Amino acid sequence: MKIRTTLFVGLLAATLSGSAWAAVTAKFAVTLPEKSHQGQGVAKFIELVKAKSQGEIDIKAYYSGALGNDVQVTSALQGGTIEFTVPQTTTLTGMVKAYEILDFPFLFKNSGQAEKVLDGPVGQKLLETLPEHGLVGLTYWENGFFNATNSKHPIAKAEDFEGLKFRSIQAKITQETIKALGANPVPLAVPELYTALETRTIDGQGTPNAVIAALKLYEVQKYLSITRHSYGAFIPLVSKVFWDKLTPGQQQILKDAAIEARTYQREVARAQAQSAKDVMAKHGMEINEVSDAEHERMRERVQPVWQMFIPSVGQALFDQVQAELK
Repeated sequence: MKIRTTLFVGLLAATLSGSAWAAVTAKFAVTLPEKSHQGQGVAKFIELVKAKSQGEIDIKAYYSGALGNDVQVTSALQGGTIEFTVPQTTTLTGMVKAYEILDFPFLFKNSGQAEKVLDGPVGQKLLETLPEHGLVGLTYWENGFFNATNSKHPIAKAEDFEGLKFRSIQAKITQETIKALGANPVPLAVPELYTALETRTIDGQGTPNAVIAALKLYEVQKYLSITRHSYGAFIPLVSKVFWDKLTPGQQQILKDAAIEARTYQREVARAQAQSAKDVMAKHGMEINEVSDAEHERMRERVQPVWQMFIPSVGQALFDQVQAELK
């Protein structure tokens, strides 16, 4: 009895001092499959959180859109019914216009430029806009450069986009980019994409190589063109309803784990981007590289989109990004 009493008093004192936490459970909604670069990043994050919290924070992942698409799940985070998700930043543009800066077509020439912007003052400034919308952003992971697939013909020059029915997300800047390139945008969520391509409801789509392979779109698309027309970043999000119930120590664990997982996830994303091309070629996709000259022509073709969205993101933010890129 004396041992039990001593143990109880010790635990009570530790709890009052903040050094012991109540067990925390949470759901993590993931759009892509577990083996995707997104899925592996989430698995690493959960592993790190478990280790850093000594098992006190228990997170369960739900992959392949099991809990809904990015828009639905992000809304659920705001309501507090789901605790974590990791959508592409584009999902946030409906509530925070400034996030549209990351979707400017042909903005980044390489991953190094993207990291400079995302991991620096611009990325932090954007994260600070989220709590008032019921979300907490932890850092940025990599989705990668978007390339075009379709069932009609290779895209080697800007004119080859013309007339294609091309999948878009709901974000206006994505739709305007597709229009500027000459294609017709058709809004679709990721879970609907495969069937739409299979039934020829749409002709093509643009996502990073790793996503194309993870979703097995090579089964329903003939051509892959390395257009690099956009860069996609994932953003690990936490429900603010959930976040506010955590201790400062627990919050710090989540931040640290997300940043530590970032290095791993980006390495996975880049490795998968390379290996995915080989996988898709083996499955019969015809792959073509877009020349630097044609890439620049495509970039020039979408400049009206930049001018259209600079007012909504703010001239100061646009100038800051351009200064960092230089």
